[in-house]
Amino acid sequence: MACRGACCCSSAGRLNADNARFLLLAVLIVLYMLCGAAVFSAIELPTEREAKERWEERLENFTRRHNLSRAELRHFLREYEEASVAGIRVDDIRPRWDFTGAFYFVGTVVSTIGFGMTTPATVGGKIFLIFYGLIGCAGTILFFNLFLERLITVIAYVMKSCHERQLRRKGVLPHNSRRDSGTSEVDSLVGWKPSVYYVMLILCVASLIISCCASAMYTPIEGWSYFDSLYFCFVAFSTIGFGDLVSSQNVRYDSQGLYRFGNFVFILMGVCCIYSLFNVISIVIKQSINWILKKLACKCCHRCQRRLFRSRRNVVMPGNVRSRRNISIETDAVNESDTDGRRLSGEMISMKDFLASNKVSLAIMQKQLSETANGYPRQMSSNSKQNGFSGGVGALAIMNNRLAETSVDR
Repeated sequence: MACRGACCCSSAGRLNADNARFLLLAVLIVLYMLCGAAVFSAIELPTEREAKERWEERLENFTRRHNLSRAELRHFLREYEEASVAGIRVDDIRPRWDFTGAFYFVGTVVSTIGFGMTTPATVGGKIFLIFYGLIGCAGTILFFNLFLERLITVIAYVMKSCHERQLRRKGVLPHNSRRDSGTSEVDSLVGWKPSVYYVMLILCVASLIISCCASAMYTPIEGWSYFDSLYFCFVAFSTIGFGDLVSSQNVRYDSQGLYRFGNFVFILMGVCCIYSLFNVISIVIKQSINWILKKLACKCCHRCQRRLFRSRRNVVMPGNVRSRRNISIETDAVNESDTDGRRLSGEMISMKDFLASNKVSLAIMQKQLSETANGYPRQMSSNSKQNGFSGGVGALAIMNNRLAETSVDR
């Protein structure tokens, strides 16, 4: 029963900790979103207003020049927006639903990028997309998780190999000491798991290298600036997929087949690295939240323990009814000082347990404390002094006297 109660208490504690972690993370995300909204609004809102004013001016000039009503012109522009959703653009672009275009589309679906430049327009296509994406996205997320596990295994193997090479150079490890079986080699990597910060650093460097190389390819071929290419790489690799910049959409490219293959490889490698990096960063965020909760718990624990001590001093326990009038000032002082010491050490022991463990009654303790406080300690026998149990002040004197009496009796 005691073990079951302890298990229930530990489970409840873990549940409360998980709930506190969840609530704190939710609050931090909301605050993070509010701060992000304020920053983006301050940066982008003036540009949006300027663009809207320029557009209204151009629209007014166009209607006057060609003697058109604004209502007719706006109706025409709405029809063009509908055509744009279906994939029609002013400039010539590649067909979106041939096999290569459809393969590019399903790649954005299963990777959860979803640029938005290609969307199914038929009811059958939309229904198929729901079931297709349900299985495809789940399988791709599993692939990304396995990619992170393999990466950690490779890093652990490299760390172990470098350490063994250093030991061989120092002559501590023989040169022929190698594992024969694959199972033992896997087991030997258990103690070589790299730090989460080390993995995060490696993923950051790998993501940066892939993004820089991909941007160097996109800049001359797509005609984007290098900064826009880096922006596209982050949006695509992180599976945000705004769709304002999309690669491989023109009809013709120089070395078109090679470029599409390189585009596929860069997006695949980039998504794997960025997704793994997000997983590692989430672990760091969780550790930070646990640290915050631990600090908050320490402050709250001291306050709660003080309140608990104050409430326990006046509590009436079954089978141990005490009256405040029967407790002397000296005993009350001992209780307070003793409890304060236990509270600082993290140990909560009641006075009843203390008396039971030392087999000293409350009356004897009051008497001896009074004698000690008045400066008239009991005279100890020579045997007790020889045994080394004499001396002490207050509660320590009581314990020494009792141990001395026990030794004399024996």
